[in-house]
Amino acid sequence: MRVQAVLEADLPGPRINRHLYGHFAEHLGRCVYGGFWVGEDSPVPNEGGIRLDVVDALRALDIPNLRWPGGCFADTYHWRDGVGPREDRPTMVNSHWGDVVEDNSFGTHEFMALCQLLGADPYVSANVGSGTVREAAEWIEYLTRADDSPMARLRRSHGRDEPWSVPFWGLGNEPWGCGGGMGSGAYAELARQFGTYSLDHGDNQLYRIAAGAADADYRWTEVLMQNLGRYLGAGAVTGHGKNTYQAISFHHYTIVGPTWENKGSATDFDVEEYYRTVAEAARIERIIAGHAAVMDAYDPGKEVGLVLDEWGTWFDVEPGTNPGFLFQQNTMRDALVAGVHFDAFHRHADRLVMANIAQTVNVLQAMLLTDGEELVLTPSYHVFAMNKGHHDAASLPLTLRGPAPTRRVGDEDLELFSASASTKDGRVLVSLTNLDAELPAEVELDVRGVEAGAPVGRLLTAEKLTDHNTAASTPVQVRDLEDVRFDGGTLRVTLPAHSFATVSFPTA
Repeated sequence: MRVQAVLEADLPGPRINRHLYGHFAEHLGRCVYGGFWVGEDSPVPNEGGIRLDVVDALRALDIPNLRWPGGCFADTYHWRDGVGPREDRPTMVNSHWGDVVEDNSFGTHEFMALCQLLGADPYVSANVGSGTVREAAEWIEYLTRADDSPMARLRRSHGRDEPWSVPFWGLGNEPWGCGGGMGSGAYAELARQFGTYSLDHGDNQLYRIAAGAADADYRWTEVLMQNLGRYLGAGAVTGHGKNTYQAISFHHYTIVGPTWENKGSATDFDVEEYYRTVAEAARIERIIAGHAAVMDAYDPGKEVGLVLDEWGTWFDVEPGTNPGFLFQQNTMRDALVAGVHFDAFHRHADRLVMANIAQTVNVLQAMLLTDGEELVLTPSYHVFAMNKGHHDAASLPLTLRGPAPTRRVGDEDLELFSASASTKDGRVLVSLTNLDAELPAEVELDVRGVEAGAPVGRLLTAEKLTDHNTAASTPVQVRDLEDVRFDGGTLRVTLPAHSFATVSFPTA
């Protein structure tokens, strides 16, 4: 398979917001309890109950933000139950995920301590579905106010004198489903109400994110945009509602099973199932573009951000595990799904400002898997690590010469090659994904506008698409990409079948 493309390395475009590499931690299965939190008496090395091997692995990714407490759980969570002495906190039933009883030992203070250990910005989701405006407003006051207000006094009585910085504030979650079963109009009014009373205290400035659509429900996005203000002939969003939220989210999972109850195995799949999965993943490009087009009609200046705060693969749970815990293994196929998503994110960096993988530990397309004292880095983890250089970099135009190689999947053609590029601090980083299950790709990239130095390549692949990492075996690892060189101004790269690679080089 031969691919020819042009990289305009001297034409920097929109900045790739580092928050496109965000993460998601819900009270679901073993994501929080057993994943992030083991308690202070655990034999697993921890700081204040937070397991340090997880912290170290995620700090190596420079994760920019962490979304919590949900997800569906957010709209059943009442924050006052999770503050104060742990022995005095009431228990609660996690009705969404496994119908288990939780002791609220991981609450606001523990989450904020986790974010500080990670060096990540907190993204807190308020309870809109079963909570009140007052409850949400008081949580913000508790978190961010510095003077002698009632909630600041309460926080100090729980051992925290100074307020925290909370930049991201979610106005509920999936209100069309588990977050309240609402229509778009009903939720839009609630979003304005909750947003109005979600106040900035002191120097803390909230970036309020309205809970948006499922998949390609562009009408939901349009109603939220209309609710921000009135549409003027000049195309500006104005009016009293403008400042009630600054972004609109949507969710999209890569699901290919014939039914919701049968999504297919995470590890036992054939080549046709693989192609259906990556074809579904590639749909994210059209879905982002669809939401962006709706927003552009009301906000051509792109003041309102688009946020994909849940994305990833969703397969059947691993045999023998709790169906409500959504634990699935993570193969080379998942890594390629991640590569396709990030290329799409980079191409829409003018509108898409944040994305959050679902989820960080032990749930769905996880970065990390834990079992007692064991920790495993998944193939998806390595894609995040290899792409770190894109954080806050300027995107670069990368254009194919002629059509990409394709394969017919269902009633559509799947492009078998995906790529994106950026520049930062005098270096260019190119991400390359070969989706062909069997054939290598010979890539010729005409690099224009700069003097390019020696390239350095990294490669992620495995013998089989079903290969995955466990505590006993790690067949999916990053290694040097050896077949990469400049031939004049052309970067030549050989990509093995089903592989993800990055190539970086200095510029002058």
